[in-house]
Amino acid sequence: MTLQSSAILPAPSVISRRAGLWWGFVGVTAFSFTLPFTKVAIGGFAPLFIGSGRAVVAAVLAAVVLTATRQRLPSGPQWVRLAVVAGGVVVGFPVLTSFALTDAPASHSAVVIGLLPAATAVMAVIRGHERPSRSFWLFAVLGAIAGVAFASLQGGGLGGVHWSDLLLFAAVIAAAIGYAEGGLLAREIGSWQTVSWALVLAAPLMIALTAFSVAQQPPTADAVEWLAFAYLAVVSMFLGFFAWYRGLAIGPMAQVSQVQLIQPVMGILWAALILREAVTWQTLLGGLAVIACAGLAVRTRLTPGAP
Repeated sequence: MTLQSSAILPAPSVISRRAGLWWGFVGVTAFSFTLPFTKVAIGGFAPLFIGSGRAVVAAVLAAVVLTATRQRLPSGPQWVRLAVVAGGVVVGFPVLTSFALTDAPASHSAVVIGLLPAATAVMAVIRGHERPSRSFWLFAVLGAIAGVAFASLQGGGLGGVHWSDLLLFAAVIAAAIGYAEGGLLAREIGSWQTVSWALVLAAPLMIALTAFSVAQQPPTADAVEWLAFAYLAVVSMFLGFFAWYRGLAIGPMAQVSQVQLIQPVMGILWAALILREAVTWQTLLGGLAVIACAGLAVRTRLTPGAP
């Protein structure tokens, strides 16, 4: 009996792990279109409208789904953690990247956003009170240096980091915090419930920002720009998180977070195909350097350090 049990018990774990990776891949694929479509939408919308308006649309969808399924309200401490998630992925990342893309190319932005896997791993380490090896911190720091160096060289040399790059770096930090906290919270209240409650919680602020943006600069978008905005609202801001937080909840979070390493590659590809942006060798080398450092940081976190 013991032999039979040991033979069949590992299977669910393997299946579950693969499921987590596949859900993570679906989420990352959905997110990989965010930067190019934001660049498209900027042609007819104010950056503030793109960042806040898409959250308002997603919040309406979230409220409908939560009401229809009669979800139980989160507890007091969970509301506080949902506020952290909302601040990172509902408010911080969308608004910061929208303003950054008014100046930066989507392919350039995709390379800087490539720091996100390492940043998410760092936030997960801090949030989980882990003590990873020195190699983890070494590669995490090297990744940050690679990202800053790339932004500087693209800006005309050392010291050439533009304000758009600073916004992108801030967006990475905001998203990493939201991803790490959301992945932990998804294990308690569910994956789609986490992003849905975060959207509802942030809705009053985002409605106010959207109204202010419309009053200051009414939309002048054409059909293509409206379609790009619709994708950002329905997929990037809502459905993509269903898959992403589902993958993080199944876990292991550190392994699933590695799937993010393909996001900058896909982002550069979509920028070339959709926006016809020229992909230079500097962009390719910068992307490879950032992805390599991020991948090594995440992998060393998976390897237990010496006592």
